[in-house]
Amino acid sequence: STMFLVGLSGGIASGKSTVVAVLRELGCAVIDADVIARQVVQPHSKAHQQILQHFGTEILLENGEINREALGNIIFSQPEKRQLLNSITHPEILKEMLKQVLNYFVLGYRYVILDIPLLFETRGLTRFMKYTVLVYCDPPTQLVRLMKRSGLGVAEAEARIRAQLPLDEKRKWATHVIDNSGDWESTRRQVLQLHARLEDSLHFLWARLAVGTAVAGLGGLVFLLIRHFIS
Repeated sequence: STMFLVGLSGGIASGKSTVVAVLRELGCAVIDADVIARQVVQPHSKAHQQILQHFGTEILLENGEINREALGNIIFSQPEKRQLLNSITHPEILKEMLKQVLNYFVLGYRYVILDIPLLFETRGLTRFMKYTVLVYCDPPTQLVRLMKRSGLGVAEAEARIRAQLPLDEKRKWATHVIDNSGDWESTRRQVLQLHARLEDSLHFLWARLAVGTAVAGLGGLVFLLIRHFIS
């Protein structure tokens, strides 16, 4: 069997969640890095304990979970704190993503979509993707959507957008672009076209694996893949 990876990203208020919803409706395998990021910092987890050691208990909610808004305010203005947090959470996120990728591989999926918000900012994972997809919308539309969604003023919304790599810059790196500047039907048509193209693709990232190796050496394979991704 063959399978390849597709990296999906966007920008704040560009409409990535809309595209993911259509992909899930089509039965695509989607791994959400944001969901995993929340899972790996649950109370009593390794990452949770390390975060408390470095950021203190003032970032906790009453139920013991991490207050993402409070933590976000800290790392937003302090790049060194952001790097520290990434060094704690990224290895745990990658481990869980690899587990899910292997699960979809065993189930025989044609391709797996990795929904990674900062895919183009970090650039580290793009080398493992056969294709990269950007959910794009024009800057004025992005600003209006963010203000409407979050209740922010113009200056605050513009600051949030500037904190990310511009969508026009990300567009240069993407192999496929879904323009979400228009209505829902237009976006849906583009997603359907992309899905059909991916289903017909003969390219793949993962090498063919012998059934005996996949069964007998699955544990060793997971270990090697984790080391390869993290290194």
